[in-house]
Amino acid sequence: MNTSKMRRKVVPAVENGDSADKLDQVLLSAAICNGEDVGPFVRKGFASGKPETVLLHLRHFARSKESEIEDVCRAHYEDFITAVDDLRSLLSDVDSLKSSLSNSNSQLQSVAVPLLTNLDSFVEARNKCKNITLAIQSLRTCVQLVELCSRANRHLSENNFYMALKCVDSIEREFMNKTPSTTLRRMLEKQIPAIRSHIERRITKEFGDWLVEIRVVSRNLGQLAIGQASASRQREEELRIKQRQAEEQSRLSLRDCVYALEEEDDDGFNGISDDGKDGYSNGMLGFDLTPLYRAYHINQTLGLEDRFKKYYFENRKLQLTSDFQVSSMTPFLESHQTFFAQIAGFFIVEDRVLRTGGKLVSKMEVENLWDTAMSKMCSVLEDQFSRMQTANHLLLIKDYVSLLSVTLRRYGYPVEALLDVLSKHRDKYHELLLSDCRKQITEALAADKFEQMYMKKEYEYSMNVLSFQLQTSNIMPAFPYVAPFSCTVPDCCRIVRSFIEDSVSFMSHGGQLDFYDVVKKYLDRLLTEVLDGALLKLINTSISGVTQAMQMAANMAVFERACDFFFRHAAQLSGIPLRMAERGRRLFPLTKARDAAEEMLSGLLKQKVDGFLLLIENVNWMADDPPLKSGNEYVHEVIIFLETLTSTAMQILPVQVLKRVLQDVLCHISEMIVGALLGESVKRFNVNAVTALDADIHLLESFAENEAPLLSEADASQLKAALAESRQLVNLLLSNHPENFLNPVIRERSYNALDYRKVVTISEKMKDHTDRIFGSFSTRGAKQNTKKKSLDALIKRLKDVN
Repeated sequence: MNTSKMRRKVVPAVENGDSADKLDQVLLSAAICNGEDVGPFVRKGFASGKPETVLLHLRHFARSKESEIEDVCRAHYEDFITAVDDLRSLLSDVDSLKSSLSNSNSQLQSVAVPLLTNLDSFVEARNKCKNITLAIQSLRTCVQLVELCSRANRHLSENNFYMALKCVDSIEREFMNKTPSTTLRRMLEKQIPAIRSHIERRITKEFGDWLVEIRVVSRNLGQLAIGQASASRQREEELRIKQRQAEEQSRLSLRDCVYALEEEDDDGFNGISDDGKDGYSNGMLGFDLTPLYRAYHINQTLGLEDRFKKYYFENRKLQLTSDFQVSSMTPFLESHQTFFAQIAGFFIVEDRVLRTGGKLVSKMEVENLWDTAMSKMCSVLEDQFSRMQTANHLLLIKDYVSLLSVTLRRYGYPVEALLDVLSKHRDKYHELLLSDCRKQITEALAADKFEQMYMKKEYEYSMNVLSFQLQTSNIMPAFPYVAPFSCTVPDCCRIVRSFIEDSVSFMSHGGQLDFYDVVKKYLDRLLTEVLDGALLKLINTSISGVTQAMQMAANMAVFERACDFFFRHAAQLSGIPLRMAERGRRLFPLTKARDAAEEMLSGLLKQKVDGFLLLIENVNWMADDPPLKSGNEYVHEVIIFLETLTSTAMQILPVQVLKRVLQDVLCHISEMIVGALLGESVKRFNVNAVTALDADIHLLESFAENEAPLLSEADASQLKAALAESRQLVNLLLSNHPENFLNPVIRERSYNALDYRKVVTISEKMKDHTDRIFGSFSTRGAKQNTKKKSLDALIKRLKDVN
């Protein structure tokens, strides 16, 4: 079918003639001769539809080459025949050669056999020698290997892990590839990693045990370091006390006092000495870092240095975080020392590791841990301080925190944030302290019986008087000694002194050097708000008699000396020179209580005096006869009372207090005399009554002048001046020229205490005995009429002015 289809596609051929067939034949023959591909000719024949032509040409080419093939075969056959003839001619020669070779071989073998035998013996001996040498070398290698393995085992058994690792490294480096025994090699390949893993586990366990142990050691270390800081502070306090005592002796001595203070050594408390080593000996602050450094060294040897550093830092950070936990079951007052000592010990250890650990930890890592610890401690203090309601508890924690700051500052840690927290709660502490002192003062005052304090022994005098510098003389009194004050004074002084010491204790060692002004401010508040207020309340509610009022006034005078001591004591404890403290001294802070006590005493005395002045009603205001110079009855009673009062008060009251009280009482007496003349009970009086009043005032003035030996001339004059109003009124009424009262100069000089309204009222009541209805005409004289006219003119002028 294909043939038929192809035939249908072939185009009818065009007759080309014989020349075309010959050309095709020549070309095909040439291609075959040249070894070219005849495929195109075949395809062309099939394409032209004349494959027979191509077949014909091929047959014609084969016939043309047959003659050539026959010529070649004929030529080669002749050469083959010739070669066979040559081989036959050589066969005899080969046989002769074979026989000669056989003979030669026999001769050669007969000669070479002994030599070959000797050669074999030599080769065998040489191989044995080589094997023996190799065996000796292998044995030597094995002996060295076994020795190293034995040494490594011994180091392992002795826990000398570093030397064991060095042995293992030497085995691996020098003998692993040289080991002739495959069994040993397999053993080494298995045991060397196992040994390293074993050493790593052992050293990790030792390090873990050290981590557990170092927590306990850190707590003890922190407590010991803080205890040494406390001892150092105590020595400094003792030195300052000696210095204050020496300064006080020098200040009080009449001659120059030469003294010297010896400062004790600090017992090597410095955290780091000059050579960079720890100032603490192992006996004082002994803690062993050998397991840590051993683990670090072993891990360096194992090539695990970075991993160990990270592992160490993370574990120490976790320990520090656990140290921050504050138990809610235990009061912070009981656990604060352990809490802060644990942290202090932690950073003392880290400081040692930083300085001697060979880059085990970096300075930046320690600073980060310290920043975290500082933040946590500040937050814990803020929280605990906010809950505390007792000043003493807050002071105890503050003191321990300040010791912690001193301890860690010596290791180079910044502690300003802790000190800022303490300063921040300064006001709260003092408020709590003021509240506690208020309760104590209230209790002390409530227990006072307003009785002079009785001291039997010298130590009582020293404890209650000398310790607060309340003495008025440096001479030791005879015992038993009766003090001018009651037990309230030393009790309150002890409370105030305790307040000062607690305040200074809180303010000192807190980073603020000059804190006297702060202590003084709160001391002022204690004295003015608390003590003054409590005394004022006591005066207004509990005093009912002259004796109690006099004792309270005496107490206030002693308090005045005590307040001077308080400010000096605060200055001394604050490290301020006394001259600076005295230069900035303020007024007496208990002024209100002192004035109230004196007013209460004066008021009670006035009540007593008023009882005696009731006798003034018995005075004959219109006496016909001139009075005697002995005075009226009431003034004698008053003077007896005042003399008794003075003799009693001089035993406990200071001179100035007594002067002020007597001055107030005499002024009141003067006012009462003037008030008697001014009152409704006296309708009129005559000059004889005025003369009697003049005698009364003379007696009172004599009493004031008689006090000069007890007081002073100036004080006696001031007492006498308290009677100025009554004296000037009597002088005016007895004056021959009363109109001089209108002269401003004379009035200012002689009548400055008089009120012109009172003068008018009293002058109108004064009647001369000649003005009586039944008066004698013979007694009326010109002189009396002139004085009467002058007085009437004065009254008229004063009324006009009014």
